[in-house]
Amino acid sequence: MVSRREIAQTNAEIVFLQDPQELGAKLELTCYRNQKRLIQADYEDRLFDHLAFEVKDMNKTIAAMREAGVTITDEPFRLNPTGNLLAFVEDPDGTLIELIHRR
Repeated sequence: MVSRREIAQTNAEIVFLQDPQELGAKLELTCYRNQKRLIQADYEDRLFDHLAFEVKDMNKTIAAMREAGVTITDEPFRLNPTGNLLAFVEDPDGTLIELIHRR
């Protein structure tokens, strides 16, 4: 975590994340405490499809997520025999998250 900020006007908290070497992009996550639920559109109607994150070890990552009860929608697979290893999981609101282990 790089930083965390409270926003009193909207009763929200913003967290900024970045890799420890600060080589990659920053990720901003916002939590609105008054929001009780997120209504996720059906897959065909979504304007936002998914987020993708690179992982160093797909097997360890999937095992840890499985142990934590994360929904794994697509087990690790390759698009072609020499390609990157991919998997998809869902966050609690049903948003797809792609995991990529580059060759």
